[in-house]
Amino acid sequence: MSGDLAPLRRFVRQVETLVARGPAEPDILHEGARLLGELVRRDTWLPDVFARPDPERYQQYLLHRDPQARFSLVSFVWAPGQSTPVHDHTVWGLVGMLRGAEISQAYRVGPAGLSPHGAPTRLEPGGVEAVSPTIGDIHQVANARADRTSVSIHLYGADIGQVRRHVYAPDGGLKPFVSGYSPAPSLDLFTPVP
Repeated sequence: MSGDLAPLRRFVRQVETLVARGPAEPDILHEGARLLGELVRRDTWLPDVFARPDPERYQQYLLHRDPQARFSLVSFVWAPGQSTPVHDHTVWGLVGMLRGAEISQAYRVGPAGLSPHGAPTRLEPGGVEAVSPTIGDIHQVANARADRTSVSIHLYGADIGQVRRHVYAPDGGLKPFVSGYSPAPSLDLFTPVP
């Protein structure tokens, strides 16, 4: 898939308009989920370079960073068997499944340490899930497909590659981290190519 960027450009403009209105987080999550759901229902727009797996670890490719750092959009690429550690985001986020499938397990930290919260959820193509410190922000994500790569599109309420976040140990202990981004060419959505 070579990537027809028109749907991605339209989505970014719609998110710019949404966050510029300054609605409360529940409204951003609701409207953002609708917009992201529309984007991930069609699998024709993501350039191949942003869907490449790595055999060693999952990839987080930057698709767009708002110039004011109000949001960022990334593709997560999971080879078979790959998963994240249990981690948080510290900002609102939306996950839309483009290809394959993911399993997400929510966690909570209590007096006895870290424990699963609820049943794991499976995200299939076109599906969208929300995370946020206000609704639940700690989870672990894995590729649900044992035989192929999965790709999800994540929209976050900050430049997620620069946000100080945490990995959680079983005892509930925290290890800070900043994820950065996987190496990829810059995707300039709005500068015309001569």
